[in-house]
Amino acid sequence: MGGGPAGLYFSILMKKLDPSHHITVLERNRPDDTFGWGVVFSDETLGHFEENDAETLREIRRHFVYWKDIDVHYGGTCTRSTGHGFCGLARIKLLQILQARARELGVELQFEHEVTSSTELPPADLILVADGINSRLRTEHAEHFQPQLDWRKCKFTWLGTDKVLPAFTFIFKENEHGLFQVHAYPFDRERSTFIVECREETWKRAGLEHATDEQTVAYMERLFASDLGGHRLLSNRSIWRTFPTVRNARWHHRNMVLMGDAAHTAHFSIGSGTKLAMEDAIALRDAFLRHGTSDIPRTLAAYQQERQPEVDRLQKAAQTSLEWFENTARYTRQSPLQFTFNLMTRSKRITYDNLARRDPELVGKVTREVAAGRTSRGEPVPPIFMPYRLRGLELPNRMVVSPMCQYSAVDGTVNDWHLVHLGSRAVGGAGLVIAEATAVSAEGRITPGCAGMYAPEHVTAWKRVVDFVHTHSRARMALQLGHAGRKASCHVPWEKDGAPLTVGAWPVLAPSPVPYDDESPVPREMDRADLDKVIADFVRSAQLAQQAGFDMLELHLAHGYLLNTFLSPLTNRRTDAYGGSLRARLRFPTEVLDAVRAAWPTDKPISARISATEWAEGGFSDEDRIEIARTLHAHGCDIIDCSAGGVVPEQRPIYGRMFQVHLSDQIRHEAGVPTMTVGNIQDADQCNTIVAAGRADLCVLARAHLANPYLTLHAAAQYGYDEQHWPNQYLAAKPTRRKGGNAAT
Repeated sequence: MGGGPAGLYFSILMKKLDPSHHITVLERNRPDDTFGWGVVFSDETLGHFEENDAETLREIRRHFVYWKDIDVHYGGTCTRSTGHGFCGLARIKLLQILQARARELGVELQFEHEVTSSTELPPADLILVADGINSRLRTEHAEHFQPQLDWRKCKFTWLGTDKVLPAFTFIFKENEHGLFQVHAYPFDRERSTFIVECREETWKRAGLEHATDEQTVAYMERLFASDLGGHRLLSNRSIWRTFPTVRNARWHHRNMVLMGDAAHTAHFSIGSGTKLAMEDAIALRDAFLRHGTSDIPRTLAAYQQERQPEVDRLQKAAQTSLEWFENTARYTRQSPLQFTFNLMTRSKRITYDNLARRDPELVGKVTREVAAGRTSRGEPVPPIFMPYRLRGLELPNRMVVSPMCQYSAVDGTVNDWHLVHLGSRAVGGAGLVIAEATAVSAEGRITPGCAGMYAPEHVTAWKRVVDFVHTHSRARMALQLGHAGRKASCHVPWEKDGAPLTVGAWPVLAPSPVPYDDESPVPREMDRADLDKVIADFVRSAQLAQQAGFDMLELHLAHGYLLNTFLSPLTNRRTDAYGGSLRARLRFPTEVLDAVRAAWPTDKPISARISATEWAEGGFSDEDRIEIARTLHAHGCDIIDCSAGGVVPEQRPIYGRMFQVHLSDQIRHEAGVPTMTVGNIQDADQCNTIVAAGRADLCVLARAHLANPYLTLHAAAQYGYDEQHWPNQYLAAKPTRRKGGNAAT
């Protein structure tokens, strides 16, 4: 079902596998009728096709146009990135090539054959459902496939132009109606694809909601006249559409299997729709090779199990790219160079190092711009090694050791473990080391092994750690202060999976008497006396932190602990002045912040770690997290540490590399507040990508620093940065410089 690339290519591959297969392709349209203009492939994708049907690829190569550049038209300039590899082809030509190859192999093609129900199909061993986004068979069997369609925020129209573009071209243009963006590329020697995308509100303001094809073309020709240079735009059923992200819980039902857009979509901004469809065909053929045709439902189940992880990875990258284009307006204050770098690295598949291998000249320009004149041995300082100032505190670089609970204190007092743990990471070169979540009172501890800052002996123990860091490194030390709230009084994680204590437990409190989960005790709803005591506890801890010599404080407003549960509507059910609206839910956390700010030296900074999303329905909106950041900043918080989750057990996080960076990105650009970002940031390359793109000011790494305390020193060696401080005791291991600038150990 469906004569697009997925159905045709699978037919070709299965006929090659066994010519005795009888395959019929049913397509509702004419052979020469298709939506859209061109398709684009990367060099990597073409190589994959060559392994499976060299004849098809040979014919594709005869017709495609090839280019290696990406042009970004923004801010009155054109910035070019080179070193890429793409080919473009007319969509109709691709279909014609696949149709001819299928016929050559004996596939039966039936066009203008409308099928509205599976009951109309002739008997078959296998029914391949490749009839597109609005698949009728998927809809008919929705209870089995369980489709999810997420209709996005932008509208797009797929136009063509008789201007042959020299590169993959992005154009960003703003008028009185809003921002419009173009995704364009050549697909033959006479024409180019010209997709125009904009936010739905922009589309409506421009009067395009009821525009005909001709009116849309006329509007776009006026808007992009200088870019078209007298050339025309072309329409081919180029009505305005909303892109849906399609997912299905199951791809198969009995002898029926979904493929291509019927099964999953990936936004056109990474050029992956046709790639996904044709690679689906390869994967399904491979499933039959491995598992045979004797038990088709079993083979189809194996196909989904084997194919879905790769589809999920590409869909995630496409979704990240899609969301970048939905929010492009937030970046329009960036310089053309930084904007281009931001665009190039938007999906996380291209990073600072990766792009430097493809296009060292562009990355060199971006690095020089971010370095703002700072050099090391005549070379611009890499982004992560740029100093950063917060009030009177200057950090030597942008690498931060995340606060990681060690659960190894005794009655709140830290010990040799903490000295070695934190000291080694400071010696390892990080610019800022944030000590673990430290309780402001005994009852505010998560576990009996948690660190505290509420007794004189705590100050003495912490001062030993801080003095070591200051003596033997250039790192600065921050202390994260928190109260566990309803998540207090638990075992350490390696005992009984961190379950609530039954022996030696202490009472827990929260804004509302709502336990964390079914195993947790019901917390006492805080009254005025409780609120006042917690504020006083935070103030005392701040004063003790000053005595211990800490350079910075961080307030823990994340992960379902006390202050976070005041913020979140999922955990705060109060009806007094501290509950209800976001402004009311912010009241107690800002009272704590105000009191701590008043007790903490004015030249020393304060950060706040927030869960910018609960990953759960009914939690913070985009607007909420912006308001939270602005409010905290207005009350003296200098930088927002953007984390997520941990608030409710029913959370559904979306994990992956740098999976929380988008939260920092949004807050930094839309709230106008400095940010630190966390969330599976794995290495210096990713940190350079984040800082150079302007997605955060500081990069906070946890597991990466557990695995490698000397991550920053190794990064300095990797990038040839000579100004990074090395302890005298480790100078023998510091790389030396060979002629030509290469580092050697």
